[in-house]
Amino acid sequence: MKNLRKNILPALLLLMLAATAGAEEFHADGPMLLIPMDAQQTDHLRAYGLAYWCLEPARAHKIQWLLNYRGGSFLTPDTSAIRDRATLTGVAYRVIGPETANRIYDEIKNINSEVVMLEKAPRVAVYVPPTRDPWDDAVRMVLEYAKIPYDTLWDEEVVAGELSEYDWLHLHHEDFTGQFGKFYSAFRNADWYIRMVKTNSGMAERLGFASVQKLKGAVAGKIREYVERGGFLFAMCSAPDSLDVAISALGVDIVPQEIDGTPLSPDAQNRLDFTNTFAFRDFKLITDASVYEISDIDVMPPTFDMSLTPEFELFEFSAKQDPVLSIFVQNHTPLVHDFIGQTTSFRRDLIRDDVVVLGDTPGTDRVKYVHGNAGRGSFTFLGGHDPEYFTHYVGEEPTDVSLFPHSPGYRLILNNVLFPSVRKKEKKT
Repeated sequence: MKNLRKNILPALLLLMLAATAGAEEFHADGPMLLIPMDAQQTDHLRAYGLAYWCLEPARAHKIQWLLNYRGGSFLTPDTSAIRDRATLTGVAYRVIGPETANRIYDEIKNINSEVVMLEKAPRVAVYVPPTRDPWDDAVRMVLEYAKIPYDTLWDEEVVAGELSEYDWLHLHHEDFTGQFGKFYSAFRNADWYIRMVKTNSGMAERLGFASVQKLKGAVAGKIREYVERGGFLFAMCSAPDSLDVAISALGVDIVPQEIDGTPLSPDAQNRLDFTNTFAFRDFKLITDASVYEISDIDVMPPTFDMSLTPEFELFEFSAKQDPVLSIFVQNHTPLVHDFIGQTTSFRRDLIRDDVVVLGDTPGTDRVKYVHGNAGRGSFTFLGGHDPEYFTHYVGEEPTDVSLFPHSPGYRLILNNVLFPSVRKKEKKT
């Protein structure tokens, strides 16, 4: 396990991140339900769903997240409805009296742990084109398994400003550069690729954009505005790097002529603007249409043999000093099996200085998991496609999430889903 690390984000960007209530503010007067998130939990993923269910308006319970305590356990009110829901969904719980609850609060004061209050269920949206099946996106699959509701939206809704209706937005393997995932060389004659090009081109024309790249650039800009206004963005697979490349290339044609029929802008690389990107800087474009990469941000493992690919390691943060960063790494293990995607990991030397590394492969240039702020909001990027399907090539069968109820990789996704629920208060600087 890594040593405790200080948060390196600038103080100004932490105004909204003083989220802890502090164990000293809690005192139990009656029985509570402890939802353990260590090895005693029978279904870690549905435990997040139970927490979300408690927060929904129909019930509006406030619950406590015990950061770094037994894998990031939850404390809820003791009601027959919550007990019944836990039993129905297979989630382990334990009824504890006030003496036990207060002993937990006292213990938390003296260890690397903290209590945060969850106040409301976030409104969740997933950006997904109509050509994608649910199993194309690990987040959609785990949300459905955990029984957390979400809406889907795509370019038309984003351009129309509908992101403002949501607290949390997920992006998966969309290519925001307008290069259709750089699948041209291998799949340009495949039915699904032809359909994808037709659907995207039709949407660009419908919304009045001269090209798919211009449409996707406008969508990327809207997503940037959403975060700056206080939204929470979570992105996996090709979305993190393609989003930043798209933002850096506004007004610059970076799509190879084979793909869109128009030549690259002269001196395209030197015209990139890194000032508004979320996480990456100084990256180099890959403009060869036959190469399955859009830039040099992506780093693949040295082998595609899962048994030889090292796990990535989650950082341990001070829960009292850095509660927000601690939220993103709550887990019952600090080690997570690596998994491949269109973008698998992020090259360490291309990550901006104001972005915090949450998980990486020690001793390598491969960073898996990062977090940062933009305006009043924040973003978290996780490399790879599906935490429980090491490679998951195009056309393969979907993952049966029910076989992995203790998946540490899926837990990282669900940590992010609950993040907007945390009570916020301004922190003096």
